[in-house]
Amino acid sequence: MDGPPSLEKNASPDPSGEDWMREAIRLARTGMLTSSGGPFGAVVVCEGSVVGRGFNQVTQLCDPTAHAEVTAIREACHALQRFELRGCFLYTTCEPCPMCLSAIYWARLDKVYFASTRLEAAAAGFDDEFIYGQIPLAVSARTLPMEQLFPEAAAELFREWSVNPDKTLY
Repeated sequence: MDGPPSLEKNASPDPSGEDWMREAIRLARTGMLTSSGGPFGAVVVCEGSVVGRGFNQVTQLCDPTAHAEVTAIREACHALQRFELRGCFLYTTCEPCPMCLSAIYWARLDKVYFASTRLEAAAAGFDDEFIYGQIPLAVSARTLPMEQLFPEAAAELFREWSVNPDKTLY
């Protein structure tokens, strides 16, 4: 998605969210038909306005983080000029993957509405169960090798952050 989205007021507020979910589905189809990525679309709604739109652009942008939800969150934050989305809702065509779910929590969205489940996505070849299974494992038990380096230097960064009176908490 190029540039910030317009703060488009929904002509007739849709308390059920059906119009916003239809927009997410339309975006997903657009992405699929332009070979941008998988069948995923999302919109962020704030005070009756769509403030962020996204569709999966993983293959088009060669960016594994270019999921619909992440793209919509980025656009909404840009449009609202803030790094959190309290008071906003996400409508997405599929139950969020672990990465998108993390982004949703970090953005502090009020609620998520989704259409398909992660099991339906898995049946179509998008299986995130492996990642869901890796998260609760100890670092040493994960299949991706991970090794800690320079813990003392990193701890110093946290000490500096802790005493910085000008920091912005998030």
